Amino acid sequence: MPSTLFDKVWDAHVVTELPGGGSLMYIDRHLVHEVTSAQAFDGLRDAGRPVRRPDLTFATVDHNVPTDGRPIDESTVAGRQLAALSRNCAEFGVPLFGYGQARQGIVHVIGPQLGITLPGLTLVCGDSHTSTHGAFGALAFGIGTTEVEHVLATQTLRAAKKPRSLGIQVEGELGPGVTAKDVILAIIRQLGAGGATGYVAEYFGGTIRALPMSGRMTVCNMSIEMGARAGMVAPDAMTLEYLAAEDRPFIPRGAAYEALVEQAHGLHTDADATYDRLVSLDVSALKPQITWGTTPAMTVDIDAAVPEPRDDGEARAQRYMGLTPGTPMQDLAVNTVFIGSCTNSRIEDLREAARVVKGHRVAAGVRAMVVPGSQAVRQMAEAEGLDQVFIQAGFEWHQAGCSMCLGMNGDILRPGQRSASTSNRPYEGRQGPGSRTHLVSPATAAATAIRGRFADPRG
Repeated sequence: MPSTLFDKVWDAHVVTELPGGGSLMYIDRHLVHEVTSAQAFDGLRDAGRPVRRPDLTFATVDHNVPTDGRPIDESTVAGRQLAALSRNCAEFGVPLFGYGQARQGIVHVIGPQLGITLPGLTLVCGDSHTSTHGAFGALAFGIGTTEVEHVLATQTLRAAKKPRSLGIQVEGELGPGVTAKDVILAIIRQLGAGGATGYVAEYFGGTIRALPMSGRMTVCNMSIEMGARAGMVAPDAMTLEYLAAEDRPFIPRGAAYEALVEQAHGLHTDADATYDRLVSLDVSALKPQITWGTTPAMTVDIDAAVPEPRDDGEARAQRYMGLTPGTPMQDLAVNTVFIGSCTNSRIEDLREAARVVKGHRVAAGVRAMVVPGSQAVRQMAEAEGLDQVFIQAGFEWHQAGCSMCLGMNGDILRPGQRSASTSNRPYEGRQGPGSRTHLVSPATAAATAIRGRFADPRG
């Protein structure tokens, strides 16, 4: 029977159908971080249970890491969470990429980077942006703390209902200064913040095939922002080339790797298969995108103005953001520029921003910061001299972590401050109480830092 990519991976991991509906799914990889794991480990401890497969469980610290390099302070909530994860991993035998270690970083950056993320796997984490890993043809999604405990104990997950399939075909060659971030913002703009609820999205088409793996990860990362359970891209030669890099320690070797390659060749939607829903987008004339409101669906072209509100929700968003309809987006001054997060903190993102920044200076009164997604990305950037490009331009150069994406670790905006951010959510208070966040690509963020107002990276 013809199957979609999603069907193939889902069906291969069903252990059994559950009485009353739903399925018990086998989980290949479980990623853990400090924020959503403490109660799960406590539950195991109280029940006297071990971690079922510590060899398939990988932990790192990211959300609460002090990216300015200061020592961990266990008198704070953040410090206690970091310390608790260290103790729990030591007790239960789970490998931990701890603060300051070479393999530490944002969980959705280090998974692919270390070769933990592979085509055809099921992968879960107590974090909504686990959808990032779907760029490799994996079925990856976020879970809650109770589910984290269940996976730790059993290496399985109870799935209440199989999602429907959503095919998203993207065609057209991207113009200069237009990136994967602009593509996914345009998709969410078209479908709406809840337009993919109940679906697993598969991205395909000429535009997607032309994206590097970093771009595909950006697209899949933000699938959750339109309500999708997960996002996926079928693996291809580019995927396998990425996996074959020598610095991925958890990639299988020898015959096991050959089997992985063979499996990857079959991980695609069959020609005669149909999606439950199919949408398409032509991006050949796409411009750099920027959010104006409090969801990623509230997006316009960089050269557009704040739109007239269409409903009470949009009117509320404009009041919160301090915006007046008709104001050109490029007339808005920013206080802070943040380049980082699991959406846009890979080496390719930093290179993209550095090309725009080189030879310029950050505008007076603007705080500009670059936070690499992992220690390895930071080291690569420093080896290429990117850190000096940013520092000489007036940017802060930080340690790896989630940083200002969610304002959980001291990197926050003050009430009423406006940011150009390469992160994934412009929600109310996301980057600090009263913060006003506008999502953009790394190139747009870099251009904005130089001008001091939102700027078109195309010049």
